[in-house]
Amino acid sequence: MTTPDQLRGSAYVRLFRNVYADASREIDHRVRIDAAGLLLPAGAAIARRSAAAAAGVADVIGDHEPVEVIIEPGVVFGPFKGMRIRRAKLPDADVLDSDPPRTTLRRAAVDIAREADGTQAVVALDRILNSGRITHVSLLDAVAGLPPCRGSTLARRAVMHADGRSESPPETLTRLTLVAAGLAPVPQYRVMAAGVFVARVDLAFVVERVAIEYEGSWHWEPGQLRRDRQRLDRLTAAGWRVVHVTAADLHQPDNMIARVRAVLALSSA
Repeated sequence: MTTPDQLRGSAYVRLFRNVYADASREIDHRVRIDAAGLLLPAGAAIARRSAAAAAGVADVIGDHEPVEVIIEPGVVFGPFKGMRIRRAKLPDADVLDSDPPRTTLRRAAVDIAREADGTQAVVALDRILNSGRITHVSLLDAVAGLPPCRGSTLARRAVMHADGRSESPPETLTRLTLVAAGLAPVPQYRVMAAGVFVARVDLAFVVERVAIEYEGSWHWEPGQLRRDRQRLDRLTAAGWRVVHVTAADLHQPDNMIARVRAVLALSSA
C-alpha cells in the first residue's frame, strides 16, 4: 500500500530496518517494543527493562533506549540499531504467551539483577518492586536459587539492596548514596505528631528526626511550591529538620553526605 519513497518521506518514522510508524503518533518505548516484536524470530522474547515496561512498570526504561531482547544461543538474528540483543537459554516457563512474547517479570528482574552496574540494577529493581507486581521475598528466592554462574553473586547483592518503598529513580540513587556512606535512612516514612499524620517523607532518620527530600522538576509546578512550604512548616513544627536534595547533589555525593551528617550531628546534640 506504500512505496519506498513514501516511507522515506515525513509521514513515517523508521523504528527498525523495514519497520516504520506513523510520524504523527507518540513514539514511546511501548511502541518500540511492538515494532521489535514484528522482527523477533521464533523462541525470542522481549526481556529485562523492556519486559518490565511491557508489564506496566513505570520509569524503568527511557522511551528512546534500545529495546532489550533475548534469543536462544545459535539463532542468527540482528544486529538492529535500536535493539539490544542478548543470547541466553529461555525455558518455556520464563516466557509469557503475549504479543510480542516477553519474559516473566520475575525472569526480567533476575536478569537485571545480574548486570554489572549494581547501582542501576537496584534502581530498576526498586521500580519493579514498587509496582507491586512481584514481592521482595519472591525475588530473594529467585536469586537464591541461581546456580553459580556469571552475575549470580551480583544478583544476590542487588536484590538485597533493593527496596520497593522507593518511589522514583532519584530517590533510590539518594538512598544508595547514603547507604554507601554507612548511613541507614528509612524510605517513605510517615511522620506522626501526637497521633496525627504530618507528612510522608522520601527518606528519614527517625531517631534524629531528620528528613531527606528529593526535589525534582515537579516541585516547580503551579501551586506545588506553596504546598511544599506548608508541608515544611508542619515538619518543622513537629521537630523535624529537612535536607533538600536535587539532581546536582547526586553528581556531588561527598557534599551531599557532608550536609546530611552535619544536620544529623545537630539533631543528636
